[in-house]
Amino acid sequence: MLDLPGIIEGAASGKGRGREVIAVARSADLILMVLDGAREVNNQHRNILTAELEMMGIRLNRNPPDIYFKKKATGGIKFNATCPLSQLGDHPQETVTRILGGYRIHNAEVLFREDASVDDLIDVVEGNRKYVRCLYVYNKIDTLSIEEVDQLARLPDAVVISVHMDLNLDYLLQRMWDYMGLIRIYTKRRGQAPDLGVPIVLSKARHGYTIEAACLSISREFLPIFNFALVWGKSARFNPQRVGLAHVLQDEDVLQIVLKTLVQQKRSKDYRQRVDAAFAQLHKDRKRLRKIKNW
Repeated sequence: MLDLPGIIEGAASGKGRGREVIAVARSADLILMVLDGAREVNNQHRNILTAELEMMGIRLNRNPPDIYFKKKATGGIKFNATCPLSQLGDHPQETVTRILGGYRIHNAEVLFREDASVDDLIDVVEGNRKYVRCLYVYNKIDTLSIEEVDQLARLPDAVVISVHMDLNLDYLLQRMWDYMGLIRIYTKRRGQAPDLGVPIVLSKARHGYTIEAACLSISREFLPIFNFALVWGKSARFNPQRVGLAHVLQDEDVLQIVLKTLVQQKRSKDYRQRVDAAFAQLHKDRKRLRKIKNW
């Protein structure tokens, strides 16, 4: 979690070092836009800040357009669509050709799989847009009436809180968890009870919910020597279920990873390569330590 300085109107053009602040937000999994609920009706900071992020190529609470686009060396513009297009005028193909011509693209393949707009096509052609989930958090609701709080709470992607009165903070945490797509996976050793104290947290946006993602979150060394896994929980058809790396986990599943034995590892085709790589890394580490010691 990173607390960024507040951005102001004109931040996308560099005012108040806004470009540097917004650039950090491009790498975030979730943006929390904290607003003053008592002044939002008059200030409209939500619309202003959203527009500033849009100008910097950050699309809030939107999915990437389902448009296939690929440049070609020859052949002209090949246009096709699997659904009616109501936002590209009476002649969608001419509109697409004209837009691509503005980017000096005269040979490409374009396929619309949804009723997208001109702005969506431009975003796909640019290829540098960032799609991020955003929660609009309205603070200081203890100074508002019930009707005003209800009006703010009914806005899309909005959460009302009061830090001073400690109101609705638990609900905010739950919404953050849901928006980031996080799940908890508990691990267990063979013959022992599950460790319910510190779970593995998997993210849908990062590596997904598979057994492979769980192994990566523990140690990358698990993948080459992975044998199978036992799963208890909602994702298992029966408890326990023996699964492979592609199995998709669900929230609060219990996972036991079984690694290959030494005999099984020696039978692997890449065993010799992994041994050589381990010795090379060991030699490098010892050489580095000798340099530090002599220095």
